[in-house]
Amino acid sequence: MNAKTQNTVIVTVNGTEVDAAPGELLIHVAARAGADVPTLCHDPRLDPMGSCRMCLVEIEGQRRLQPACAWHVTDGMDVTTESDRIERHRQTLLSMYMADHAIDEATKLPQQRGVGNELLDLVLKHGTGPELTHIGTPREGREDNNPYIHFDPEACIACARCVRYCDEVEAVSAITLAGRGAKTTIATADQIGLLDSTCEMCGGCIDTCPTGAMTEKPSLKAPEPEKVVRSTCNFCGVGCQLDLHVADDQVVRITSPEPGTTLNDGNLCIKGRFSYEFIHHEDRLTTPMIRRDGVLEPASWDEAIEYAAKGLMGVRDRHGADALGFVSSSRCTGEENYLVQKLSRAAFGTNNCHQCAAT
Repeated sequence: MNAKTQNTVIVTVNGTEVDAAPGELLIHVAARAGADVPTLCHDPRLDPMGSCRMCLVEIEGQRRLQPACAWHVTDGMDVTTESDRIERHRQTLLSMYMADHAIDEATKLPQQRGVGNELLDLVLKHGTGPELTHIGTPREGREDNNPYIHFDPEACIACARCVRYCDEVEAVSAITLAGRGAKTTIATADQIGLLDSTCEMCGGCIDTCPTGAMTEKPSLKAPEPEKVVRSTCNFCGVGCQLDLHVADDQVVRITSPEPGTTLNDGNLCIKGRFSYEFIHHEDRLTTPMIRRDGVLEPASWDEAIEYAAKGLMGVRDRHGADALGFVSSSRCTGEENYLVQKLSRAAFGTNNCHQCAAT
């Protein structure tokens, strides 16, 4: 029996009592109880919407099934997330989704690119109910000459996660829902291109899309990734975490980790998500270079560090420590910038250190 305090309530989920904060969303409480509640429109970074209806559960005292992603818990609430009634609802709902999205059309591109499709995952896990006649109303697509974001209207389930992310997280509102009924789709105001809109090309719409309807253009023709490697973005000092998708020792796609797992909460900017061509560029330096007799020559890291240290110490010995100056970059991490100022003050004895973000 969990002990209730002034700042907690007790919620029973599938017979298990769980401590929760008053007013906490049921879907988060259920997750702590080990319940797997399926969703399509839910993203923990976004305000609850409850539009996809996949997360409906039974709550004692409620005649109808209620959306776990938008329902706030109260003390003593008794919740069931798995029952015959709930499973029938899920299967019927998935049948309705698939009547609007033929499997081959809704999953064709994501399968080719190794992009996850949460709708297909739910169909494979729960199955479907009665087979419904396909609606057969194509959503209108449009050409957009931006170099990064591709939209496949036939794979879109109109969950509005991309629209809500653009509004609530990025606060730019570059995209919106347009059309009505089966023709509802994602568009821009007056159908202008993303490059002409307020879009910042962060790719957050791609990250939050559950079906792969929003995807990266550079990865459309990329080979299937062989592995995923966690790394740190090097474009600024925030330290955003990246997942590098690698095929044939080449980075073919970059995604962000799950929301809530790293400091960037699943978010990336345009540089972090799309600017990875430099990794394999033919002009990129891959080894330290030392200038000997006016000519740059390859050297080992030990040679380069020793060469730089001797040069700095020579200036200090001839002209004094204050003849040296150290400048670090905002593209370095906080730890690296700390080491630069420590090198300046502790190793060479000068306070002539600066960081470009201070200007």
